[in-house]
Amino acid sequence: MILRVEFQFNAAHRLPFYEGPCFHTHGHNYKLLVFSEGPVDPATGLSIDFVRVKELVRTHVLDCIDHNDLNLVLENPTAENVVVWMWGRLQPHLDGLKEMQLYETDDAAVIYRGETVGQPAEA
Repeated sequence: MILRVEFQFNAAHRLPFYEGPCFHTHGHNYKLLVFSEGPVDPATGLSIDFVRVKELVRTHVLDCIDHNDLNLVLENPTAENVVVWMWGRLQPHLDGLKEMQLYETDDAAVIYRGETVGQPAEA
């Protein structure tokens, strides 16, 4: 079973190595989708409690960056780098973490499945 939980947060950033408008400090209303996969417990009927996923994401990820400047957390806070950072903080605490999708805008997102950055994901 794959479980999906959606989060919203706000943060500012600038891309210091980008030659374009995002070089300047600006903000986004981000959307984060977290997918976890695991078997359904026959006793509870749950694969993992939604409340538990929400607690883990807030504690290990969002409390550090919501309403913050992402440049204080990462040198180059591109969406790609931010989602890899998020994965590294969440994965040790959330068994079955399968995928994270980070939307900077409604129509622009990155998807990360734990693959090594710069290497294609395994099928």
